[in-house]
Amino acid sequence: MSTATKGKKIPLEYKGHPLRRKDNMVYYGSMSDKYIIMLQITDTKMLNDLELASRVQVQLQYTDPNLKSRDRVVKKSEKTSFYEAMDVAAVWLERALAAG
Repeated sequence: MSTATKGKKIPLEYKGHPLRRKDNMVYYGSMSDKYIIMLQITDTKMLNDLELASRVQVQLQYTDPNLKSRDRVVKKSEKTSFYEAMDVAAVWLERALAAG
């Protein structure tokens, strides 16, 4: 570890967008953008000693705080692994941000 990064928290990113986790929720994207992805892990399974997501809800949402939470959802889907959910999330977010 270099001395420049020692003691500093480096935010987790995926394909250039930040990832933030709070319990079973993962937020992908920046709140300063028009859209963000919310991933909610609704079910897990054990594989040896590792807990894996087996059901993940994916939602593309507006970040506008003036909208009600149900009005923020642009599109949603459910996937059977976190990998599949992130794959869809990355495509949805890129397309939404590119469209404006």
